[in-house]
Amino acid sequence: MNTRYRPRLQRPEDERLGLPANILYGLQHVLTMYGGIIAVPLIVGQAAGLGAAEIGVLIASCLFMGGLATLVQTVGIPFFGCQLPLVQGVSFASVATILAILTSGGDLPSVFGAVMMASLLGLLITPVFSKIIRFFPPLVTGSVITTIGLSLMPVAAHWSMGGNPEATDFGSMGNIGLAAATLLIVLLLSKLGNATISRLSILLAMVLGTLMAWMAGMADFSQLGHGPIVALPTLFHFGLPAFHPAAILSMFIVILVVLVETSADILAVGDIIKTPIDARRLGDGLRADMVSSVIAPVFGSFTQSAFAQNVGLVAVTGVKSRFVVATSGVILLVLGLLPVMGRLIATVPAAVLGGAGLVLFGTVAASGIRTLAKVDYEDNMNLIIVATSIGFGMIPIAAPNFYHHFPSWVATIFHSGISSAAIMAIALNLLFNHIKRGTPEKPSVFAAGTGHAAGDSAPHDAVRAPAKGLAH
Repeated sequence: MNTRYRPRLQRPEDERLGLPANILYGLQHVLTMYGGIIAVPLIVGQAAGLGAAEIGVLIASCLFMGGLATLVQTVGIPFFGCQLPLVQGVSFASVATILAILTSGGDLPSVFGAVMMASLLGLLITPVFSKIIRFFPPLVTGSVITTIGLSLMPVAAHWSMGGNPEATDFGSMGNIGLAAATLLIVLLLSKLGNATISRLSILLAMVLGTLMAWMAGMADFSQLGHGPIVALPTLFHFGLPAFHPAAILSMFIVILVVLVETSADILAVGDIIKTPIDARRLGDGLRADMVSSVIAPVFGSFTQSAFAQNVGLVAVTGVKSRFVVATSGVILLVLGLLPVMGRLIATVPAAVLGGAGLVLFGTVAASGIRTLAKVDYEDNMNLIIVATSIGFGMIPIAAPNFYHHFPSWVATIFHSGISSAAIMAIALNLLFNHIKRGTPEKPSVFAAGTGHAAGDSAPHDAVRAPAKGLAH
């Protein structure tokens, strides 16, 4: 066959949908992650004793940096950016360590210095992380993706109850009813609408949910006119970074967690959109994360990582284009420069986000379960690996204070269910499927009970040939 005229195969993430679709779908991504990206500066600003105006600057800085990091990750430049539909933003994994630095006598410059140096160290070790992809077969990625979805469920429940535990109406029937109405709208639009409406079901449900909240007196638009319309980012607004070894070391542990979580998110979205992820592409994604985190303190932001809830949105809508998410990055940049737009999006009630989040986060878990269906469970220890990994990942979700009396570095690593599940899945996969010495022919009673669950038709994963990596 003459290959000169063979059409060039297009990666699914390179699909171009046009500017109107990019804006609509991109805005949907921003609405999905907006509550998460402003949560960190709100918490940190209050802990640092900042006033309302300064907290506003901190929020704007995180929005601006999230947009910049998203563009680097989706558009990509040589050696930086995996070119996948991943929305970047300030990582919640760093909150506990930031608060520890602030409460132990440090200040924001100390936090920024720790983030810069720890991220620089993370950038140096990314080649190690990018070469371990063969240890991420569906057995591992499925366990982690499932845990990502399950770990986000408390966030959806918290939003559905109103988002603010200090509010008098937190957990009220009004809030939960609004979340339920939003969920119902998502389901109806997905069922009754055409393809375009179905893909926009999350965005449309948020708009309609906000209108219902406004009619019920549950949405407040009074703050839209308060504050500046345009605010350019100020470099080192909170002071030049200060470098303290103890703070840098504790933040480096956070960076390791971020690297694990980002690896899981990159592999998860690759599996969802059916595009291959090799070591180089994983490394480019990790380097984009780290270089964004190094730059973030310059603009007054913190560690950057992919948002798992947006991975769920990709799965729900089926919109795989990275240019849609790049448009999200542009929107975030604009929000960082136009605080009035940020105030507009902030009017979306938390309960509305909760109703949409239930679908989004559940879809992530369902995608993980679908990946686990590819695993071979016959005559091996794969079932107990999955069971232990997901169970271990559920501990900090079921019992948030479980690691309260452990050393701080242990709590920092394992307080995230995602990193807990990832570490356990990787370790057990290495122990049982790569280190063959000591493994019996008929492993255990756990393997004996898997025949009905797996079935004869279940496809075999990469465990029998681990060097092949992910199966797509």
